[in-house]
Amino acid sequence: MIYLRNLLFYPIFYIGSIFFVTASVVSIPIGPVPLRRAVAAWSRYHRNCLRLLIGIEIKVEGQLAQEPVFYAVRHESFFEAIDAPAMYQTPVTFAKHELSIIPGWGRAAKAYGMIFVERDQGAKALRKMVSEARRYSQAGRPLVIYPEGTRTPHGQPGKLQAGFAGLYKLIGLPVVPVAVNSGPLYHRFWKRPGTITYRIGEKIPPGLPRAEIEARVNAAINALN
Repeated sequence: MIYLRNLLFYPIFYIGSIFFVTASVVSIPIGPVPLRRAVAAWSRYHRNCLRLLIGIEIKVEGQLAQEPVFYAVRHESFFEAIDAPAMYQTPVTFAKHELSIIPGWGRAAKAYGMIFVERDQGAKALRKMVSEARRYSQAGRPLVIYPEGTRTPHGQPGKLQAGFAGLYKLIGLPVVPVAVNSGPLYHRFWKRPGTITYRIGEKIPPGLPRAEIEARVNAAINALN
């Protein structure tokens, strides 16, 4: 049954995604509202495909912030990246620069508000990211970062990338750590039924020393390991 569910999920989700990506690109010249609706609809479509075809339910423990914050999210699979527009209110996500070259999707992501990380560009890239992040947060949008920098297997504590503490210091927003346990169900070709849980941690104020913010975030995002 698991194999049959997956054989249905992949073509239905990816063929359907072509429609949503096309709708997103077409929405760009119209304005930000229809573009954001198209992106959120794609993310909800992904959730529905998981629920109806794979049997994955999503549970949220805790409350999301009602003001712009810096969400630091555990990264175990592509699930939490695809799910971000459905989980948060028009989030601005930090993502690796390579994703920006995906035809259609990269253009829509840039227009939507994704911040692409150019790790080899040094201080110039950091200043650009901070400027973009401040502009989006001042417009009322939350920021989402995966501070481990890459997917980390479930059960293994990840190591936070050095850039996270620098962004935290320069942007000056409270941090809300988010644990998620998607790995056992989603991070494999044969996805399995079950429940993926988000656990929203306590808000951490800005201005803490690097060692403290890293320790608190690391502990909170690993709460479901």
